[in-house]
This record gives sequence, C-alpha cells and structure tokens, in this order.
Amino acid sequence: MQEATLNQTDNGKVATSDGWYTLHASEAAWFRSERFGTLCRFEGEARFPDLGINLRVLEPGQPACLYHRESAQEDFYVVSGECLLIIEGEERPLRAGHFIHCPAETVHVLVGAGEGPCAIIAVGHRPAKHELWYPVDETAARHNASTATETPDPAVAYAGAQRGPTKPVWPLP
Repeated sequence: MQEATLNQTDNGKVATSDGWYTLHASEAAWFRSERFGTLCRFEGEARFPDLGINLRVLEPGQPACLYHRESAQEDFYVVSGECLLIIEGEERPLRAGHFIHCPAETVHVLVGAGEGPCAIIAVGHRPAKHELWYPVDETAARHNASTATETPDPAVAYAGAQRGPTKPVWPLP
C-alpha cells in the first residue's frame, strides 16, 4: 500500500489520494459551527469507506450533532472536559475518561457541559447500507439537540445549519 498524498488547503492538510498516512491534529482540516462546536476531520476529501473517526470540541451547551439513531455502531471517548450524554431519552453526565458504546439503533447525542470545553473522539462503522433517523425528543430539545420534525434525511434535519473552516483547536483543552 502506498502513502496517501496530503495537500495543504486554506483550512489544513487533507488526504487527496488513497493510501496510509499520518496527520497531526494541529495540521488537519478543522470546521466550526456556532451550534455544533468544532470538528477535526482526519478523513480528508473522501470519507473513509468502513470506519469514521473525528475529533470534536464542544463548549458548554453545544450539542455535537442532532439527537439520532443509525443502523451502525458508534463509540465515543471523552478526552477532556465534561459533557452530557442524552441516550434513549435519559441524561448521563460524563467527564474525561468516559467511554460510550452505542450499538446500532441506539438514539443518542453528546452535549458540552461543565465550565469549559470538552474534547471527544467519535468512531463509527460505515456499512454499505447506512440508515439514519432523527426523532423529535423533549430531553434533547431542552439542550438544543433535537430536530423540529422527525426525518431520516440529514439535509432536512440540519436545514439551515452552517459550518465553516476554522483554526485547529490544539493543544486540546
């Protein structure tokens, strides 16, 4: 297997070919959303076909995404700070060192909490047929993490949400 090509963009380095590579978070492409925090995508221009992995930094009160379930496993590791896990309609406070396992069809979202930023590593399986569902949920809505209308379509769920390039959050808080 060849080494992938990493190209420098205005937003950081991104892989532009297949192959193996190493990439430091301080050099990778980062994106920011006022609503959904800051995201480091190690995957480059094309998403990895089998396994997604991202680094997310959330301020207190920022959800990482919208409350959802999917047809594939997802796992999370809280690297630093505190967050709130909303899972199957229940709230669970978490802190650095917590691991979260979400088997397929588990409804969930993470929301920043505490006094400062929270850093989370997210890893998820990407099957050939990947299905999503965004339910309306009262608990998630209290944290600005619920869609207004139930839908399987991310474009509908995230309508109006914007994200743009930003500087790396490094070192992690």
